[in-house]
Amino acid sequence: MSGLVYEHSAGGVLLSGDCRVLLIRTTNLKGEPVWTLPKGLIEPGETPEQAALREVREETGYAAEIVRPLEPVTYWFVREGQKVKKRVDWFLMRPLGKAGEHDREVSAIAWVPLEEAAQRLNYKSDRALVEALKGAVPCTEA
Repeated sequence: MSGLVYEHSAGGVLLSGDCRVLLIRTTNLKGEPVWTLPKGLIEPGETPEQAALREVREETGYAAEIVRPLEPVTYWFVREGQKVKKRVDWFLMRPLGKAGEHDREVSAIAWVPLEEAAQRLNYKSDRALVEALKGAVPCTEA
């Protein structure tokens, strides 16, 4: 194993008024399908907020607005023999409406009730993020 890489990403937890979370299905480093939350690398010149809104739009096809920042998450993984330390700045978002199609790296999107979302998510850090929102966000009936 050679070197250490640092990555900084941003993403969004898109929560509808009726308390459903928008999840995406993509593939992990092994090519296996996984359910996760939309996120991606912050590009040069972008703020974490701008990157999170862009990634949500690209990966879900939804335009959104930021409600508030959530706790950042840091985790480690190995990609192509390199140890990667990744920080993700997360934002709670509200959907503004469908703005197009999701990109090709995403095979499906699903609106899942907040109460059930953690059961569908594959990654522990995603599950913890969604679990922390239960009871902490006001939900209204659509």
